[in-house]
Amino acid sequence: MFTPRDFAETDLLWLDRLLARDPFVTVLTTGADGLPELTRVPVLYRREGSQVELRGHWARANPQSRHDGAAKVLVDGPHGYVSASWYPDKEAASRVPTWNYAAAELRGQLQRFDDADELAQLVFDIGDHFEASVGQDWQFEPQRDDHRRQLRGIIGFRFQAEHVQLKLKLSQNHPEANQQAVIAELKKLDTPHFTELAQWMRWHRAQTAASD
Repeated sequence: MFTPRDFAETDLLWLDRLLARDPFVTVLTTGADGLPELTRVPVLYRREGSQVELRGHWARANPQSRHDGAAKVLVDGPHGYVSASWYPDKEAASRVPTWNYAAAELRGQLQRFDDADELAQLVFDIGDHFEASVGQDWQFEPQRDDHRRQLRGIIGFRFQAEHVQLKLKLSQNHPEANQQAVIAELKKLDTPHFTELAQWMRWHRAQTAASD
């Protein structure tokens, strides 16, 4: 992921935030024919210090489910268009429209598994985590034959990140007046995704100010 120095971030708190808001990631690998393969999947995220692990599963019929080894994971964040007309210094030659966003690229190693007990634990953990997020309480019950039979159709994976690249393009390369103006205009639009983008810009400004 191309990341100019102005937009590079190293604090893994931002990865926590990205995966808390959207754990539906893109897993990228290289297929047997040398071409890229990708799958969009929900994952469970765990971080201890700088150690990052993702767990998830593919459909067994997915060709990517046969992959072990090097992989990338792309994590999406808030994003949106920024009009150059919002800048107080909009007449300056360097002020043009842009797109603000936050994203992460993780590089590391994938390990597939199809042990029934491990798959049962994975599906239980996924259900337990995401059911709580919608206020429900469905559970995978491994002692039930109809539930356990479902495991035949999936392959699990663990992804251990070896390198995390965070990109926060949140107008921080602009003077403060422009940043404040963009935040104000995004809030005026009064839509969920623009409001969220404005919040991320405020968070980043607050973190930058605290570290100065």
